[in-house]
Amino acid sequence: MITATRILPAGTWSGTPADTLALERDDRHRRRLVMRCVGKTVFLLDLKEAAVMKDGDALELEDGRLILVQAVPERLLEITAASPADLVRVAWHLGNRHLPAQFLGDRLRIRYDHVIEDMLKGLGATVAPVLAAFDPEGGAYGHGEVHGHDHDHGEHEHAHEHGPERHHHDHGEAGAHHHHEHSHAHAHGDDCGCGHDHGHSHEHDHSHGHGHKHE
Repeated sequence: MITATRILPAGTWSGTPADTLALERDDRHRRRLVMRCVGKTVFLLDLKEAAVMKDGDALELEDGRLILVQAVPERLLEITAASPADLVRVAWHLGNRHLPAQFLGDRLRIRYDHVIEDMLKGLGATVAPVLAAFDPEGGAYGHGEVHGHDHDHGEHEHAHEHGPERHHHDHGEAGAHHHHEHSHAHAHGDDCGCGHDHGHSHEHDHSHGHGHKHE
């Protein structure tokens, strides 16, 4: 099977693409996977590490052909505010909830969420639904999203949507730990090297004539 091993960023390549690969945001974070284009071209994407393909990028096949990456429009919320300071305040609240956000100068975009929409309106922001490509900020550590993980299982793809989930752990006088609502999108492939553990284990020993163990 023909292979693509590198991404050419938008604006750095020219010519007529041989085919188009149309994907939503979560499906554009990949390392190794068989891809099927709009025009039926099939190839193996085989990057050195997981990367985000953006709208207008091109994938270079080993025979020199280029595949255009096209971002499929998604249901989003476009957020504006009365002043830059108000928009920064809104951005802080979104970041506090670990929500992927796209920055467009005087506007922000997030995935549609009616609960968050109500919260934003309560903060005085103006919110409008839009259908557009979604390319959120990459994050301080280079990941596509705060909770985006890409796993590779060869040529098979499994998508799992978890969320929203709320975890609350009560440790009595020691304090309480609360994790905000967040959504995890896992696209599985065979070697992303992005190991992680979402489990929580707590062990307590009480001396009342017998031991209690909670895990």
